[in-house]
Amino acid sequence: MSFYKHVYSPKLIELFKNPKNVGEMPDADVKVTEGSLACGDMITLFLKVDEKTKRIEDIKFLSYGCAANIATTSIMTELVKGKTLEEAKKITFKEIAEALGGLPPVKMHCAVLSIDGLRSAIRKYEEERGLIEVPELDESFIRSRLRRIMNPKLGRDIVSTGIVEKIRIQEEKVEIDINMSEEDEFAGYIREEIRERLERLPNIKELKIKFEGE
Repeated sequence: MSFYKHVYSPKLIELFKNPKNVGEMPDADVKVTEGSLACGDMITLFLKVDEKTKRIEDIKFLSYGCAANIATTSIMTELVKGKTLEEAKKITFKEIAEALGGLPPVKMHCAVLSIDGLRSAIRKYEEERGLIEVPELDESFIRSRLRRIMNPKLGRDIVSTGIVEKIRIQEEKVEIDINMSEEDEFAGYIREEIRERLERLPNIKELKIKFEGE
């Protein structure tokens, strides 16, 4: 712990040891995952939003990463709880760092990740409820969403790593072929992430995901 005391602020160390709002939320209105285990840091956020006031009633997170990753996500959840979605959108990664008493430059990406996750969760909530316009349903739109999903084996998204083989769109039906065996250890994770990113969008009524590969 002496190493951390030289690098991190007392506030960051405290939230690393005793993070706030950790855990899953079975009845969450929205769930998103950002980052990549292969790159070192990943978070999953769960939000509960009041339908009338659009205030964040509750927020929880799971963190897979370093002390700074845990602390930045913890302080972010504290800052946004009780705020409206519009207020939460305005919070910046610099405010996260300042609330922790500063971050080493090499760990600033953790604050960025927490804000990216928050904004992704808010955007998903708004799209699924028709609060903002969803882009036209075409292959480019689908690929843009799939680029948010990491291929755990390579630490890059599933589009750039070439495992998204085919995308077929017919009206409001989408079929995606993934070049990976159904038995692969990461197949379940990738299937779940694709469903999380696409299934509840208002312009997609049916989603099929097929795994094909050695």
